[in-house]
Amino acid sequence: MKKKRINGSHAPWVDVPKIFRIMKLVCLFMMAALLHVSAASNAQKTKLSVSGQNLTIEQVLGQIEDQSEFSFFYNNQEVDLSKSVSLDMKNQTIDQVLAFLMDESGLTYTVNNKLIIIHQRQDSRFSEQTNQSRAVSGKVTDSTGEPLPGVTVLIKGTVQGAITSLDGSYTIENVPADGTLVFSFVGMRSQEIGVGNQSTINVVMLEDAIGIEEVVAIGYGTQKKKLTTGANINVGSEDLVQQSTSEALEAIQSQSPGVNIIQNSGMPGEGFKVNIRGLGTIGNSQPLYVIDGVAGGDINNISPADIESIDILKDAASAAIYGSRAANGVVLVTTKQGHVGQLQVTYDGYYGVQQIENLAKPLNAQQFMDMYNEERVVSGRSAVDFASAIPALYQKIQSGEWNGTNWMEEAYNENAPIQNHAINISGGSNQSVFSMGFSYSSQEGVFGKPVEPKYERYTLRLNSDHVLYEKNGMEVIKVGQTFNYSYSKKGGIAIGGMYYNDVRNMLGGNPLVPVYNDAGEYYAYDDLDDSGLADLSSRIYNPLAQMHLNRGMNDGRNYNINSSAYLQVQPIKGLFFRSNYGYRFNGNSYRQYQPAYELAGDVSLSPGRIQQSGGTGHSWTFENTLNYKFNTGDHGLDMLVGQSIEKWGLGTNMDVTNAYPTFIGFEHAYLDNTDGLTTGVTNISGGPLDWGQLASFFGRVNYDYKEKYLLTLVMRADGSSNFAKGNRWGYFPSVAAGWLMSEEDFLMGSDVIDFLKLRMSWGQNGNSTIAPFQYLALVGFNVENNYRFGDNRSEMQLGGFPSILPNPDVAWETSEQLNIGVDAYFLDSRFQVILDYYKKTTKDWLVRQPLPAIFGAQAPFYNGGDVENKGVELALRWNDRIRDFNYGAHFNISKNDNEVTRLGNAAGFIQSNGSIISQGTDPVWRVETGFPIGYFYGYETAGVFQNQQQIDNWTEGFLQADPEPGDVIFVDTNRDGAVTPDDKTMMGNPHPDFRIGFGLNFEYKGFSFAVTGKGAFGHQILKSYRSFADNEFQNYTDHILNRWHGEGTSNKLPRMSAGNTTNRINISQIYIEDGDFVKIQNLTVGYDFKNLMPRLPFGEARLYLTGRNLLTFTDYSGMDPEVGYGDEQPFVSGIDLGFYPSPRTYLIGVNLKF
Repeated sequence: MKKKRINGSHAPWVDVPKIFRIMKLVCLFMMAALLHVSAASNAQKTKLSVSGQNLTIEQVLGQIEDQSEFSFFYNNQEVDLSKSVSLDMKNQTIDQVLAFLMDESGLTYTVNNKLIIIHQRQDSRFSEQTNQSRAVSGKVTDSTGEPLPGVTVLIKGTVQGAITSLDGSYTIENVPADGTLVFSFVGMRSQEIGVGNQSTINVVMLEDAIGIEEVVAIGYGTQKKKLTTGANINVGSEDLVQQSTSEALEAIQSQSPGVNIIQNSGMPGEGFKVNIRGLGTIGNSQPLYVIDGVAGGDINNISPADIESIDILKDAASAAIYGSRAANGVVLVTTKQGHVGQLQVTYDGYYGVQQIENLAKPLNAQQFMDMYNEERVVSGRSAVDFASAIPALYQKIQSGEWNGTNWMEEAYNENAPIQNHAINISGGSNQSVFSMGFSYSSQEGVFGKPVEPKYERYTLRLNSDHVLYEKNGMEVIKVGQTFNYSYSKKGGIAIGGMYYNDVRNMLGGNPLVPVYNDAGEYYAYDDLDDSGLADLSSRIYNPLAQMHLNRGMNDGRNYNINSSAYLQVQPIKGLFFRSNYGYRFNGNSYRQYQPAYELAGDVSLSPGRIQQSGGTGHSWTFENTLNYKFNTGDHGLDMLVGQSIEKWGLGTNMDVTNAYPTFIGFEHAYLDNTDGLTTGVTNISGGPLDWGQLASFFGRVNYDYKEKYLLTLVMRADGSSNFAKGNRWGYFPSVAAGWLMSEEDFLMGSDVIDFLKLRMSWGQNGNSTIAPFQYLALVGFNVENNYRFGDNRSEMQLGGFPSILPNPDVAWETSEQLNIGVDAYFLDSRFQVILDYYKKTTKDWLVRQPLPAIFGAQAPFYNGGDVENKGVELALRWNDRIRDFNYGAHFNISKNDNEVTRLGNAAGFIQSNGSIISQGTDPVWRVETGFPIGYFYGYETAGVFQNQQQIDNWTEGFLQADPEPGDVIFVDTNRDGAVTPDDKTMMGNPHPDFRIGFGLNFEYKGFSFAVTGKGAFGHQILKSYRSFADNEFQNYTDHILNRWHGEGTSNKLPRMSAGNTTNRINISQIYIEDGDFVKIQNLTVGYDFKNLMPRLPFGEARLYLTGRNLLTFTDYSGMDPEVGYGDEQPFVSGIDLGFYPSPRTYLIGVNLKF
């Protein structure tokens, strides 16, 4: 029985016609929904039959639920449903059956939409209506004076009544003078007020206890939260909107213990790295996103204003229904659906500016000259006489007329604008409901001026549901659809590694170079030559000009559709057959123009270049499920079986670059504006996308006894085209159990414990995200492998080559997880505690076996590693009300330990390439048995030698051939008396030991305040803002002022040195810093003005101010301690080579409801 209880108190390759055909189909669904908006409700006309001898009232209510669309809600400490009745009622309306039951029990009821609330009757029997009647109107508010829309107002004993509008008002005609109005609303105390001679009745409703009967998504269905047995997180739409961001993942960062979300960079339009309960693989570690039932979508294309809820399935048992793609967890995204009732319109929008909280400070011109000459002298060379080398510039510096160029400030786009606007419209009748939304967001980059990186996104959502055939209140045939479209446009700068990184180029830009010459043009090669700078080095150049000329004219666009349509048939009560077709489309285009330039002897481009690329891809999914739900006595059963087929990689992609444009300028950056396409300067790549297929069968059984003892069984079988026939199918079982201890007699009467549930689950999931056909020997073709055959040596014949060696034994990557958890609510559900322990083991990693170059082909994937993650998650929440003051607080903390337990390659480890932080440097990270994935690998250090005596007394060996004071002390970790590469070890871990999230909110008479934050502890960051090996004229940041330059001046940073000295070419702890931080992520204050504008049709008129990333508490010296970059590897982070920081943002916004 579904009873509700309360406890106590632009692209040439984009297929535009196909997009329009899809949109036409969506519009047909929407028109059908709109035609039914005004249709009258017939819920109260539903007829049914109930019969039985000596049935409890609760059992009869269960029969009503089984034959109707209604659910019952009651306070089990107020009403007694154990009374026995005998009845035989055929083809009777619900109110007729309830009238009989209420007569027999002394109870009464009220109806709120599809919810029937049972409560104690205050008088013995409703008096007969008199002929005296009138219209009664009024307004319903809560204790703070806020209007309450959706309150059910009924004439007691009848189904005649009204639902309050957005402003809380209602009107009921023909109310008898001796009648009683019953006001009811979920979560509020019902009230009964006699009419008498009143024509206006205003009511203030008080909050009742917090319910625990909310429904959450579990994959291919929903379930009461109280009956779930897995470790799930549910984030609702209100929590998302309150974060005032256009990115859904950003909105849930502080609300999801065990879910690590970090942005790849702070540049607009950048995505996020997400891992759930630690890294389980060195391949794709992202979770599976399921958007409106369609797996594989991109949450970054969905506006938070369009999302109804996000459910994160963290444990294997919860995610097992998705089988082979759920090893890294599952994120279920449900967009907003229509609702029965009058049309509702909402608008949410904000505008703001962005800044950088901690902009790095490069050395000024005088400081650079001093440091450069110190470096030369220490290296045994003579100092440069800058007064003679660059006399005009030097004079400006010495006179104070010019302090040199701070390239970071020159590229800083202070107060970069950001805005977001979202409109949602919803409504419908009992036969059809619809919901539609539109959003626009725009964000300029806070760094990269004059390129001014910018990201724009438009989204459109159209959802509808329609009951085609209804019988006895049962929705026999129902159809519906979802449609989510996004279009985005992005232009940006280079970010990430050592060279292709404009932030790093600004950090290292020589301050002796002006930005512009006297003519107002970029300071270029001729200017360098005239000033004398070109004679100092051919690598001194204008980095701002290079960034602008290389990246200032580019345009990337993306088009995405995520859609579905379903048919649901319910032949008998509780049996649902559902057929769902999902379709995803993505298109992309990119154009770039780079003019010819000469900025320095070694920094030039000739001729200019055009690049144009584009492509389309689409995939489809077809699923059929059969679901049977029934309750008999104390037993509840929910069974699901289904099958799914999916195909992806349908489409093509093409990329063309040409170095001889006919006309210059970005407006001519198209392929037809080129000369000599066959001259060998045109590079063409691309072709059909790699396709794949997945066939699946799955089943699930949810059983409960008295909603007290819970059991869930899941099995899924997946067959993937990524594997050979012998390994094509994978099987993924799970089992979970729960015990609602609060339903036991020994806790039912507790004044402290309102809800207590123990959970335990075990399950297996899979991962098959590798390139297809790894079990086959693939052949490639390109011009470098053409051959000459026959007598004609002038003609080349197309030649092939083995591109990859086969591995027919490659099989599934499997993740196995044990979870034990407790959910507890205390003190009238005001205090909530959720605690989980987990152990997750991922076996048979899909990795590549390194091969010698003589093989002439790429290595295939093989199953070559295992990793274990284990940890604890704790979430605490408090919500309460003191008269007109509502307040709440939450805090969560999670700890995860990650350890590689097996690595099957011959070397025994996997490590990065060298030259990550500068040319010639050693590898910086490793994957190795006994250590966490991607740990920082290098030499431990014991400070810096302060004087010669310390060097003479040192007995543990040196890495330097002839150490001097100011050199790094490298530690002999294996104690063999010498410092060698064998002493390299783990010198840092980029993965935090602990993560926290917290928040505080309150509301008082329309005024609201909310703050959220996050933090991470126990991890390290590898930082290097300068490539010291290849350009000695690169600048330093002001941290170099803390170098060793005499005894006692520093025990961390070594003395100045030029080039690849031992101190710097060897990766050591001098590059490592602690990354602990706490961030105030979001702070919002607002006021709802609707009470000051009673004549305007606002259900909400809220104005707010928000600050994002307001404060960061950290000892890290870089610009941002949340470093998402990791050497282009999905499993590595925390390498700061000039990381584009997340901006601090100030917003003003409004929330309106009509």
